[in-house]
Amino acid sequence: MKHPLDTDVLGEFLVSARSLAEYRAIFDLTDADLVGRRILDCPGGAASFTSEASDLGARVIATDPIYSRSAERLRSLAVSETDRGSDWATAHYDRYRWDWYGGPEQHRAIRHAAAKLFAADLTAHPERYIAAELPTLPFRDNSFDLVFSSHLLFTYADRLDANFHLASLLELARVSAGEVRLYPLVDHIGRHHDVLVEHLRKELRDLGIHSALRETEYEFHHGAHTMLILHGD
Repeated sequence: MKHPLDTDVLGEFLVSARSLAEYRAIFDLTDADLVGRRILDCPGGAASFTSEASDLGARVIATDPIYSRSAERLRSLAVSETDRGSDWATAHYDRYRWDWYGGPEQHRAIRHAAAKLFAADLTAHPERYIAAELPTLPFRDNSFDLVFSSHLLFTYADRLDANFHLASLLELARVSAGEVRLYPLVDHIGRHHDVLVEHLRKELRDLGIHSALRETEYEFHHGAHTMLILHGD
């Protein structure tokens, strides 16, 4: 029988536990990007970014539909989903560049540590975690100085169509008073979506939202070293 991890179908949307260090690399962040800034992480998953960046002086809100679940369920989910994601990446080892992490075991350790911090912060500061789901967010226009969105749009282009992507990008731009940074521009098996990216950039441009592609030093999926950045007039 074929092992379920041998398939190219990841299954349910993965709840990932990424660390502040990963966010710094993915989104090319400096302390100046964080300290004193109003930041939205959408979707936040089980990342420790909200906790760690808040400790540096950022004012962070994470939003994700999973936050409607109980804290106890979320703590358990953070661990089980971390293992599911790490098992997937290890089973598909050749699809990834491991130099940033050092290898699968280090990757798993970083994610487990992030999940633990997430669980602690969720208990201590539940107000930082708001249950909401793209493409509709419960925030006023220009509520945040910086908006991050990773591993949803483009990652799940096999099940989220172009209309969903456009509506979500417009919503992220609406709540941002500064930049929206999105990563990666490949899906969960590493396929690039250049045609979709360019289609969306044109649609956004026609609506007065400018965009740019920026290289990032972080690359886990082979070739996934580009952010999409949105900013208004």
